[in-house]
Amino acid sequence: MKTTILLYDRMTALDAVGPYEVLSRFPGNEVLFVADRAGPVRTDTGFLTLVADASLDEAPAADIILVPGGFAPPLRTGPVHEWLRAADAASTWTTSVCVGSLVLGAAGLLAGRRATSHWMTLDNLTGYGAMPAAERVVIDGKYATAAGVSAGIDLALTLVGEIAGPEAAMAIQLGIEYDPAPPFEAGSPAKAPDPIVAFLRENRDLVVRL
Repeated sequence: MKTTILLYDRMTALDAVGPYEVLSRFPGNEVLFVADRAGPVRTDTGFLTLVADASLDEAPAADIILVPGGFAPPLRTGPVHEWLRAADAASTWTTSVCVGSLVLGAAGLLAGRRATSHWMTLDNLTGYGAMPAAERVVIDGKYATAAGVSAGIDLALTLVGEIAGPEAAMAIQLGIEYDPAPPFEAGSPAKAPDPIVAFLRENRDLVVRL
């Protein structure tokens, strides 16, 4: 099995690395990072870089395509969308994390489908003909989308469960000791105190820039 994870300038590292930590542990799965060109890609913090193994032109067909989110996702029609449409034609699963779903939408892949995104950009999905769903992971056919950033781990475990069964997913979950116990109940707008939600809405540049 082959998995291809798209990288682009100012993407969010955990959106790619979280799923990578799960999918790279799936026996027989080869994970490849791709970008416009091979080499380092700077993430949205400005301090951390990830390395693309290959350019889009060099990327082989893959069973799983994953698009992470970031502060500057490629939403204008261009080479990334052309590549996504071609890769999607050959994939078994086409997936995204956070605002990566908007990139899938911009490529025309989510029209008429349920999908999710970061809670602050969820409504943006309607502009691409998708049906927003405020859920952590949403599967509609072969399209699997995850909510913001940390939900990428849940997405990857869900995929492993769908492909190889719950035991395989649980074995990986235990192997990476993914047992969330956050110190605060503030991981979603439904749980966080109203002043915190309001602060982020008023300062959305701290979270997203769409």
